[in-house]
Formats: sequence, C-alpha cells, structure tokens
Amino acid sequence: MVDFELRYALRQPEGKGDNFQPRYQACVEQCAWGDKLGFGAVMISEHHGAPDGYMPSPMVLGGAIAAVTERMRIRILSLVGPLHNPVRFAEDLATLDLVSNGRLDPCISGGYVGTEFDAMGTSLANRKEYMDEIVPFLHMAWTGKPFQWKGKTIRVTPPPVQKPGPPIWMGGASKAAARRAARHADVFLPAHADLMQTYREELQKLGKPPKEPRGRTMMVWLAEDPDRFWSEFGPSALHENNVYGQWYEEWGAWNGYVKEESTDALRETGRYPVMTPDDLVAQIEKRGGDITVMFHPMAGGAEPELAWRSLQLIEDKVIPALRKRGIETGGTK
Repeated sequence: MVDFELRYALRQPEGKGDNFQPRYQACVEQCAWGDKLGFGAVMISEHHGAPDGYMPSPMVLGGAIAAVTERMRIRILSLVGPLHNPVRFAEDLATLDLVSNGRLDPCISGGYVGTEFDAMGTSLANRKEYMDEIVPFLHMAWTGKPFQWKGKTIRVTPPPVQKPGPPIWMGGASKAAARRAARHADVFLPAHADLMQTYREELQKLGKPPKEPRGRTMMVWLAEDPDRFWSEFGPSALHENNVYGQWYEEWGAWNGYVKEESTDALRETGRYPVMTPDDLVAQIEKRGGDITVMFHPMAGGAEPELAWRSLQLIEDKVIPALRKRGIETGGTK
C-alpha cells in the first residue's frame, strides 16, 4: 500500500517579511485536506531562534492539527529533548496524545545546534545524561502514579490515551545513539544507514526482537511542468538546504545536507526531486506500490499558493491513477 505523509518546518526567509500567519493557516488547512484523503501522518519539527522562524513549538502546532484531523498520526520528528524540562515534557506529550485521541508519535533526539542550548540556559554537554534518562522517566510518568526520581516524588497527570504511552522514536547520528535506541526506543531513525547494524547488534545483546524502521520513503514535489515549478520553488529549496548545511558545518552533526552554490546545482543533486504526476505513479509502480511518499509543500519558505498547486495534483491526478492500477493508498482503504 502507498502511504502519503506531510512535513512542515514553516520557515520563512527574512526577506519575505514577518507575517507567518498565512503559512501556519495553510499548514493546518493542508493537514485537514490530507486527513480526508487518508494521509497517514504529518511530520513537524523543532528548532529555536532561527532567523527564518523555523517552527519552535511543535506541540502547540500539533494540537491545532489534532483539532482538524481524525486519523492522521502526528509525528514530531524531532523533539530536541534536552531543551525540555522532563516533567513538563511528559505533561505536554500526554496532553497532545489526549487531544489527538492517541495519534502522537514523538521522536526524541539530542539536538546539535549549540545556539539553541545557549538560549535555553543549558549546554550540548548535557545531552548524554538527558537522553539516557528521558525514556525511563516518561514511562514512569505516564503511569499517572507517583514515582521516585532523583530524590523527589513526582506525579504526572492525566496519563496519555496510548498505553503504556505513545510509541517513542529516537533519532541519532552515532553508535552510542543507536545503542541507546535499542535499549529504550520503539523506533530508531538513524542519520546513517550503517548505524542500523549497531542497533541490531545491541538488540541481540539485550535479547530483544528485531525492530526495523519504516519501509522505504521518498520525498517529492509535484508539478505538471517541473521546470516552471523549479523556477518558483528552487530559491526556497536552496534556502532550506543551505541553512541545514550551515548548521552541519558549524556544529558537526550530520543532517543530510551540504551547501550548494545555486538552484541549478541543488537540482542536480536530486535532493529536492520534482516530478509530474505520471512520473510519481510510475515510480510507485516500479517500487511495487509499497512505499511512503512524503510531501514537504512549503519547504524553505515556498509560498502557500505554490504548495497548494502542487498538493492538488495528488488528489486530481495521482490517487485516481493509482486506483485505476489497483494500487491501494491510505485514501482507498
């Protein structure tokens, strides 16, 4: 089955002004639209203090999305765990799980942008201790019962809908992170594919059954005329790519992005593939119809109107074509 997902960071480069409301409104409306079509999940992320306004409050946005959707999973990927007080973290996650009626998938990572840690009054050096402790803490907190933690009696109420709590995903770019995920996480999302070997080896040592990540995922943007679309979308893609690339250069944690000199150079990398609806349908058929297709419609500050034009092709062209071929999607269950 083909599963469709949405992704948002809600960046808006400074040159586009400081009115973010239309972008946020479009995000919520697009999630409502995707939910009606059977999209499986929306992925929202967290960063702080970015000049382009990278969305800093995914749990607040997640609540807004929960209010206009019924089935879509709300996947926060990633939550920068060490920037959150553990008690408040447990409360906010439980509340979002309640608001969404058990549709929350939190992915916790250690973070890597040092300026965010400085702004929050903490340090990158504190990440290991926090990440080693946060999942056991959440599991105890989500029982709703009092428990002992570092010499204090703590109680978090009310408990989440999902029992014993929302499935915890963990991201990571090191062998230590892979081993930690094996000990604590329900899903591991590695920055490098070779970390899966470390993850599997640790699971085996712990006597745990193998846990594999989600199946194949491809991210695409749709357009009837890819060249024309890229002329509008390319600058936004370049902005997103190069800001991530700059973070990688400054802080050394691999995030999958390398800075490029131009929109043409970026397009050549294939990092932001623009396809026609027919191209996407052919790719899905080639992969046997068992794939997750993710759309990041306002990547890097792309305008909501451009995003809507691209997304509408899913409903108008892609889903009908897949149905004709007998390929099931999340919207044709």
